[in-house]
Amino acid sequence: MITVLEVLVFILALCLIGVVVAQKSKSQGMGAGFGGGAEDLFGSRARGMDALLSKLTIILSIIFAVLTLVLGGLMNSY
Repeated sequence: MITVLEVLVFILALCLIGVVVAQKSKSQGMGAGFGGGAEDLFGSRARGMDALLSKLTIILSIIFAVLTLVLGGLMNSY
């Protein structure tokens, strides 16, 4: 059981890394929040593939966190 969960966490971690790397950068550096880039940062909504990747990141991260906690609980009990 623990080995199966370890493999699932590993595969999920790789998928999560891939989804995060595939996303487009939403900031233009350190000055984006202070200067002219503020309207791009706060005024736009993600559409299409960006919205899908954003939702997928949230879903994968929640599953990753739950599986990691379950795996930690199982490993601590032995």
